Amino acid sequence: MVKPLVAIVGRPNIGKSTLFNRLVGEKISIVENTPGVTRDRVYADCEWTGHTFTLIDTGGLELKSEDEMWTHIRKQVEIAVENADAIVFVLDGKTGLSLDDTAIASFLRKNCSVPVIVAVNKLDNNEQDTIYDFYSLGFGTPIGISAEQGKGLGDLLDEIVNSIPTVAPDEDADALKIAIVGRPNTGKSSLVNKILGYERVIVSPVAGTTRDAIDTHFQIGDDKYVIIDTAGMRKKGNINIDVERYSVMRSLLAVRRADVVVIMCDAQEGLTEQDIKIAGYVHDEGKPSVVIMNKWDTLEKNSNTINKYEDKFKENLKFMSYYKSLYISVLTGQRVNQVLSTCKQVVENARRRITTGVLNEVLQEAIRINEPPAANGRRVKIQYISQVSIEPPTFVLKVNEPLELHFSYKRYLENAIRNAFDFSGTPIKLIFRSSREKDDLN
Repeated sequence: MVKPLVAIVGRPNIGKSTLFNRLVGEKISIVENTPGVTRDRVYADCEWTGHTFTLIDTGGLELKSEDEMWTHIRKQVEIAVENADAIVFVLDGKTGLSLDDTAIASFLRKNCSVPVIVAVNKLDNNEQDTIYDFYSLGFGTPIGISAEQGKGLGDLLDEIVNSIPTVAPDEDADALKIAIVGRPNTGKSSLVNKILGYERVIVSPVAGTTRDAIDTHFQIGDDKYVIIDTAGMRKKGNINIDVERYSVMRSLLAVRRADVVVIMCDAQEGLTEQDIKIAGYVHDEGKPSVVIMNKWDTLEKNSNTINKYEDKFKENLKFMSYYKSLYISVLTGQRVNQVLSTCKQVVENARRRITTGVLNEVLQEAIRINEPPAANGRRVKIQYISQVSIEPPTFVLKVNEPLELHFSYKRYLENAIRNAFDFSGTPIKLIFRSSREKDDLN
């Protein structure tokens, strides 16, 4: 199911991020500095009265400034506006309507054709009389809110769900969704065409969303699939055309809604810096993945060729040491028939549940072999472990002094779990909680 997009825009320091955090129900940083592609827009899913949508937080708009930072933020807002199904235009009810607000309103009228909802923020004492000036913007009835105190948010959410498209039930909810991402010219579309060229029932080729990556639904026997083909993601410095900047956002959203991500690389160029950044984004999203090295037929190989590539992976993909690799040639069809089966396997790993009893046997054996080091003269005791969720598999460990547990020992425990169970191709999360906390693992 592809959720509608709602972008929050406005000038700096008017409470956009506070509103974003209120609506999504948790605190999320303004900019996430990750090894992935630019994340200057923050995304999170929201639900209201049975309707779901994806909310996008954006940086403050300074339309008049030519400063490099503000120019960059403006471009990011343009991308969000271009792809959104509705806009929440946030203004400051304490300072009133400003020339900058009027300029942003003109910008929105020029650059978007979707509903614009005016939210007048900082009305902490319900000063509804102050919102009348905002009618002059021409976007309909302003909604008075206080993001800080949570006032008026129900009315705002009602207006949002009334303004966005209704999402039809997902007829292929049980289909395996595979996003194919990577740099331009690595063979992404060719791989899709090769897979679809085999004998199978094609259900329908449809757009994932308006202005989004292309979804193709198909079936092999009883197995249903959706392949999400995306545009190539260049280095940020090489993105000069607006259409290309929009394609990056489509690709990032495709990763978020996929069950598994195929990261396509070019064997002739090897693992590049941009490949590593794309892999980093997939890892940060907690998605299982398969790293594919395409054009394997073009290399002169010997018995050590794959080992050299694997060594490169191990060196540069340390943050996702669980990676699952595959060496193929889309042109000749070499090992292409393994792509779907490998994707299915890593998704099964991401959905694997381990019983508490078996987990604690593994934990106690790991502790017996290598006890946690003492911290500040106190012995660190790990009492038990339980799995609390999947996709990615997430484990909670009860510890008497969780803050004293060294990161190297945490890595040791993760490796112990991975050695005991097949979690190849998927990240896993270990959460260390104090044994003094209430025993609630959900």
